[in-house]
Amino acid sequence: MKKRKIIPYSPKLKEFARELRNNSTKAEIILWQKIKRKQMYGYDFHRQKPLDNFIVDFFCQELMLAIEVDGYSHSFIEIQKKYIKKENKLNKLGVSVLRFSDYQVLKDTDNGIRSIEHFIIEFEKHTPNPSQEGN
Repeated sequence: MKKRKIIPYSPKLKEFARELRNNSTKAEIILWQKIKRKQMYGYDFHRQKPLDNFIVDFFCQELMLAIEVDGYSHSFIEIQKKYIKKENKLNKLGVSVLRFSDYQVLKDTDNGIRSIEHFIIEFEKHTPNPSQEGN
């Protein structure tokens, strides 16, 4: 069985992540209802998960997949720079990132779910079955 990669995080983020879980946006709640309890092909997702010096909205350790739901902001350019920095660092740690806007989740949830399903299908195509390794 493939060993999970553990990504350490700043302990200072633990309490903030708990606060974020208790104050989810409507879009986060809608997406969470679709991916919690291993509903996505049996994969376990966590909400507001600290990774390194960041908190991602949703994370699946087995897939090494973070899902971000971005709200509206007046300082769009500054926020974009922050997202790019965060995404680049997560990619260096081996984490893929799927990003959706609040609007996308609220108005077209099914397409977002299809994007996550597509990621999982591609992941499974390229990940050897543990029972077939070494053959």
